[in-house]
Amino acid sequence: MMLVPVTYKGGIYQHDVVTDLIEDLGGYVVQKHVLAQEVVLQCFVPKDDIELIREISRPLFGEVTDSPLVGTEIAIVSPSLEIHHLPHPSCDIAEYTRRLGAKSNMVGMARGVGKRIAAINDEERDVINEHDIAVMALGNFEHCIEYKMPNLRRGIDVPIVLCGGPDKEALQKIVDPPVEGYVGNVGRFMHRTKEADELGKLDEIIAEITRVLEKKREEIAKDPLSVAPARLMNLIREKVPAILDVTSPTPLTVQMTGLRVKLPYDTFAPAIRKVEIEDGITIGDIAEVLPSRMRDYILIRVRPFSETNVVI
Repeated sequence: MMLVPVTYKGGIYQHDVVTDLIEDLGGYVVQKHVLAQEVVLQCFVPKDDIELIREISRPLFGEVTDSPLVGTEIAIVSPSLEIHHLPHPSCDIAEYTRRLGAKSNMVGMARGVGKRIAAINDEERDVINEHDIAVMALGNFEHCIEYKMPNLRRGIDVPIVLCGGPDKEALQKIVDPPVEGYVGNVGRFMHRTKEADELGKLDEIIAEITRVLEKKREEIAKDPLSVAPARLMNLIREKVPAILDVTSPTPLTVQMTGLRVKLPYDTFAPAIRKVEIEDGITIGDIAEVLPSRMRDYILIRVRPFSETNVVI
């Protein structure tokens, strides 16, 4: 059964009908947002059952749309936290990806400014590598990006989408070795993206992120995960009650190959390793439970079938 990411938007009245249907079909609700009288469900549902869900949603005035960023965590990387680097367009990119279902985190480098000192430290590198993809929002000048990029990408293993002021062809020419995605004509500017051409550029960034993530999904499909990360989310929510008391946004953040659990590692990692999935198989048997470099969180990395010989 192939699960695909979608978003359901509709009235709060009888939305439980849709939630129950998704779970009965073998799908998962990753996030639920209630905004006044509207509910938004970000889900993984069986590909063959999308039309059935649309049919059931129609009398409830609900809408089901494809959302390729659901179930992903994205790092938006900026050279610094200074006002001339961070607010625009980095914040707009982060907000736009959130609207389409992703969990985005801003990463401002301590020494990303200036050609002479531009660098990435170990903590920044490790935090970025905990995400599914990194979007690097750099500046306006070709020579600056060309000089700084080898240092800023050092040690980063996740796919990179590079955004900068030069056009796409110029970015492809100056970056060696190449990165997975490029979006040109997005440099530094000191205003929010409100005009039609600017919003179109954000759509272009989303399209490039989606293309790179789809390629990553194809690679994962060749050696499937031992268990779906969304299933682990439900199990931890059920068997580790402390997660229900966490007030942080998305206490359980689903990723393409794992899960971020916003509980202290030393206290809860042993209990999470012992959570039984099925037939005596525990999370510790088919996944790595690691300390995150982001605060004191727990990072779960699901092993592929080739390592465990198990698919649950």
